[in-house]
Amino acid sequence: MFDVFKSISLSHKTAPLAVRELIALNEDEAKRLMLRLRDVLGLSELLVVSTCNRTEVYYTASEDHNITIARLLLIEKGLTDTDAYLPYFQQIPNHSEAVRHLFEVCVGLHSQVIGDMQIPNQVKQSYQWSADLDLAGPFLHRLMHTIFFTNKRVAQETSFRDGAASVSYAAVELIDELLGERSNPTVLVVGLGEIGADVCRNLTNRGVTNITLCNRTRSKAEELANELQVRFADFDQLATEIQQADVIISAVQRDEPLFTPALLQNVTVLTYKYFIDLSVPRSVDAAVEQIPGVLVYNIDHIRTRADEALNRRLASIPQVEGIIAQATAEFGDWSKEMMVSPTINKLKNALEQIRKEEIARHLKHLGPDESERMDKITKGIMQKVLKLPVLQLKAACKRGEAETLIDVLNDLFNLDNQPVDAGDSSSHY
Repeated sequence: MFDVFKSISLSHKTAPLAVRELIALNEDEAKRLMLRLRDVLGLSELLVVSTCNRTEVYYTASEDHNITIARLLLIEKGLTDTDAYLPYFQQIPNHSEAVRHLFEVCVGLHSQVIGDMQIPNQVKQSYQWSADLDLAGPFLHRLMHTIFFTNKRVAQETSFRDGAASVSYAAVELIDELLGERSNPTVLVVGLGEIGADVCRNLTNRGVTNITLCNRTRSKAEELANELQVRFADFDQLATEIQQADVIISAVQRDEPLFTPALLQNVTVLTYKYFIDLSVPRSVDAAVEQIPGVLVYNIDHIRTRADEALNRRLASIPQVEGIIAQATAEFGDWSKEMMVSPTINKLKNALEQIRKEEIARHLKHLGPDESERMDKITKGIMQKVLKLPVLQLKAACKRGEAETLIDVLNDLFNLDNQPVDAGDSSSHY
C-alpha cells in the first residue's frame, strides 16, 4: 500500500558517456516526456532530472511502470531499439529506496565529483518543470522542500561543500582567490578537451562572462562559445589574446610546452598575468615565470587543492548520511500519515452523516438557540470519538501496521462506499 514512489536512473555509474549523451534531455524534451507519461500512464506527480551525468524519472503510482517509462524515454530520444539500452537503467521500484536515492542525488553523494554544488540547482530546475506542468502534487511538494532543507543542513553543519574537489573546480576557485575583488576578469581558455570544457562551464556558472575560447580545431571552440555565450578566437591569434587576458588556462595535449618565453616575448605585463597549467605533460614552460609579473600554477598545485577538499568531503560522508537518515525517517512518517488520510476523512464523513441525520430528526422540536447548542455539542462528541481511531491509525503507520486497522475501520463503518472530502484535513487530530 505504501510503495507509491518509484524511479528509474541512468547515470555515470551505470552507463558510459556515449550512452548518457544520447539519453540526456533538454527542458523541452523533459516536458514532452512528462506530458506523455501523464497521458499514457495517468501519472499525476512526476520529476525528471537530466544532467550530463544522469537522467532520472521519479513518479508516484501504485503500480510499477519503470520499464514502460524507460522505453518511452528512449523513444522520445529516437532510440527505437529499446532493449539494447534498458540494461543501462537502474530500476528502483521500492518507495523508501527511491526516496533515499533522490535525497542522496540532491546532496551530491552520487555525483562524479562528490558533493557537487551544481546538482541542487539542477534538481530545483527540474522541480520547476514539474510545477509548470501541474505535475507536482502534495507528495512531491513536501518531498522536494524536505530535500532542500536537508541540503541546507548539509551545507551548514558539515564540510561536505567545502573547497573544490575536482581539478576544474579547483582551478576556478584559485582564480577567485588570485583576482580577489577584480570585477569580471578576462580569462583565456586554451584547449577544450574534457577538463578545458569543464573549466569553461564552471566559470560561467560562477558568473564570469569575459571568457575567450581558443582551440586548434576552430569548430569546437565556436560550438562551446555559442553554448556558453562567450567569445572565441582563432589559434593563430593566441599571442594577441594572451596580451589581453588576466588569466590564461591551458588544457592542451602536446609533447612540448606551448607557452614559452618566445611566444610571450612581445607580451606586456602591466600588473600580473596568471597561467594555470592543467596539462600533462606541462604546456607552460617553467621559464615563463622569469618574465616580470607572470605567475604559473601547474597541475600538481591544483590537484593538491582538489585532493585536500575531496578528503574533507569524504570524511563528512557519515555525518551527511546521518542527516539524510533523520530527514527520510521524518518524511517517511509524514508520507505514511498522508496515505491514511483518505481513511480518516471517510471515517469523519461517515460520522458526520450520522450526526446530521440524528440532528435532523429533532430540529423541528428545537428553537434556533437550542439547535445551535445541539450542533456544537454533537460536533464536540464526534471530535472526541474520532480522536482515538485517528491516533491509533497514525501510530500504526509508524509501526507499518496501518493496513490491518484500515481494513477494520472500512468493515465497521462501510467506508468503501463513503466519499473522500478532498478539502478536508485531519491535521488537527
